[in-house]
Amino acid sequence: MKITNQVVESHGLKIEEYSNIKKLLKREPNLLELGIFSAMWNEHCSYKSSRKHLKNLPTKGKHVIQGPGENAGVIDIGDNDAIIFKIESHNHPSYIEPYQGAATGVGGILRDVFTMGARPIALLNSIHFGSPNHFKTKSLLNGVVSGIGGYGNCIGIPTVAGETKFNSTYNENILVNAMAVGHAQKDKIFYSRAKGLNKSVVYVGSKTGRDGIHGASMASAEFDENSEEKKPTVQVGDPFTEKLLMEACLELMKDNSIISIQDMGAAGLTSSSVEMASKGELGIEINLEKVPCREENMTPYEMMLSESQERMLIILEDGKEKHAKEIFKKWDLDFVVIGKTTNTNKLTLKFNNIVKGEIPINALASEAPIYDRKWVKKKLSKSKFDIKKLKNIKIEEALIKILSSANHSNKRWITSQYDQMVMCDTVQKSGADAAIIRIHNKKKAVAVSVDSSSNYCKAHPLTGGKQIVCENWRNLISVGATPIAITNCLNFGNPENPKIMGEFAECLIGIKESCEYLNYPVVSGNVSFYNGTNKKNISPTPVIGGVGLIQKLKEPIDHQFKKDNSSIIVVGKTFGHLEQSVLLEEIYSITDGQPPEINLLNEKNNGESVLSIIKNNLVNSVHDVSTGGILITLAEMSMGSNYGVKINKPKKLTNLFKYFFGEDQSRYILEVDKNNIEKVEKILKNNNVFYENIGSTQKDFFEIEKEMKINVKELYKINNQWYNNY
Repeated sequence: MKITNQVVESHGLKIEEYSNIKKLLKREPNLLELGIFSAMWNEHCSYKSSRKHLKNLPTKGKHVIQGPGENAGVIDIGDNDAIIFKIESHNHPSYIEPYQGAATGVGGILRDVFTMGARPIALLNSIHFGSPNHFKTKSLLNGVVSGIGGYGNCIGIPTVAGETKFNSTYNENILVNAMAVGHAQKDKIFYSRAKGLNKSVVYVGSKTGRDGIHGASMASAEFDENSEEKKPTVQVGDPFTEKLLMEACLELMKDNSIISIQDMGAAGLTSSSVEMASKGELGIEINLEKVPCREENMTPYEMMLSESQERMLIILEDGKEKHAKEIFKKWDLDFVVIGKTTNTNKLTLKFNNIVKGEIPINALASEAPIYDRKWVKKKLSKSKFDIKKLKNIKIEEALIKILSSANHSNKRWITSQYDQMVMCDTVQKSGADAAIIRIHNKKKAVAVSVDSSSNYCKAHPLTGGKQIVCENWRNLISVGATPIAITNCLNFGNPENPKIMGEFAECLIGIKESCEYLNYPVVSGNVSFYNGTNKKNISPTPVIGGVGLIQKLKEPIDHQFKKDNSSIIVVGKTFGHLEQSVLLEEIYSITDGQPPEINLLNEKNNGESVLSIIKNNLVNSVHDVSTGGILITLAEMSMGSNYGVKINKPKKLTNLFKYFFGEDQSRYILEVDKNNIEKVEKILKNNNVFYENIGSTQKDFFEIEKEMKINVKELYKINNQWYNNY
């Protein structure tokens, strides 16, 4: 087939990139080689637009064993225990085919974790949909939730935490980000770097089909009116086969058979073989006629670019083939030696002893293009609202309207479809600030949470980037965990647009600042660009997944009130910042203005003080103050318990809406027994932390002095109506 400009562009490559390919090869590529370049040089695999900015993120720390560059990040939690975790996007496939797109997103992130020797212990997700009134939203929501639950439930990994948000910015491009967390022994971690010459390269798992071809390329392009035609590029998952593959891999990992192992994820056999060879500075020769296929007459092009699920590539030590094959045969999985490592530093592809393609590994990896794209700073908008001129509304009315909205309603309809207790180590499931998973048969646990804030990032990307790291950090603090490290999934629009690239660059500056100040390194992650349709891009949506350690697990701290007549303490100062707040968006449809400022000194000091109070067993419940401000936080602490609050009017900030709905950062609400108040206040004063005693808990009623009084059960009912009626 003649390689024309049209063929080049249909592979997602630019003409100037094709010229560079010819220079690297010193000849024209054939179609197979062009397909391989298109897979390895697309945005999804090469990070060509983001690599320059990603290298500035802090990736090292005293707990970090492995940072970015492997299948997943690895942290040390002591006693030879390690936690392996990562988050990735499956946005485009989930919009085209929501069930399979979401399901295979879960399957892919699980393989990233167990390919490194970890048994997965938890799944999380961050899913964003368009306006609830958009004609596609309901079916997309149903399909994605069913796909996440269907895959996770069947494979037997608990889905313990997540977030679901609605905004018209996602009308034509939903976001489905999946995170997996696994536990491994520190001295039994497996990497993807190939080593040694003439070592067996082994294909294991499911057979290869034609599903998913050019899936990585699809993820590196904007949608248009023809997106439905891309359905064949969506992979099809089988969680039962994935369970067999996981158990077979973990069994083989018990001895010293494996040199390196790599999931066949985006770009399938192409990316897995190239990444292993590149990291090991070796070559790989593959005999494609040996690849197990489930469809007839598959071509080398189709085999190399297929993204069929539940497959791995393994390089074995000499003489271990028979032993390994017996394990995979026991689990009823394919095991075929399809090639060997070489000293050529080339990817050599043979089919029936005829060389069909030969490409230098460096040309596919280290020589992939890196772009320093133009970007512009966000021009800050000033909010035009004057709170004195807004329509008069009662506090109770505003509270009810927010609690009954799509974004702030109880998500039980979603979480009830996920098995959260399988494996029996889930100590605290979704609904709290963070979920808690016990390390099996041990007294310690990890806390996990995912967070995003697209409106803050859209309004001021740098502040938004800082805020979302801090929000995630606070969520772990609130359950008594010491935050250790994060993974991130950076969802943005078209990077060729300087404004979009500016949002990305500034968000990363903010993420960097918070991570450095909080000693909260980034150990893994994913960039998802080109989230948009017909030139309309999504709002910048970086998602942060955090992991914290609870060294000695006791009765877990959650966010629901526990006792009558406890004191309610607000840690951190309330200035009454309403711009970009839930109040203005839900009640007045005002979305302009700036997000609240982040003072990292206060953030760290307040958080560490609260963590000290929790570790000294001085609180009954804790909740960080985030979207919706103090009043929404108090309502969340009341609903689901039998206890409401009796709150005093503030004496200094006279505007009640600013006080109760302001979204100032670095704040927590603590429920404290009266006999522990002095001890708590002493810790806060010694650390120069501002705090207020704003009232107390009471049975049954949610009350603000002279402003409102409503039964807690009624609040709960209001908060549960939206999904029931959708």
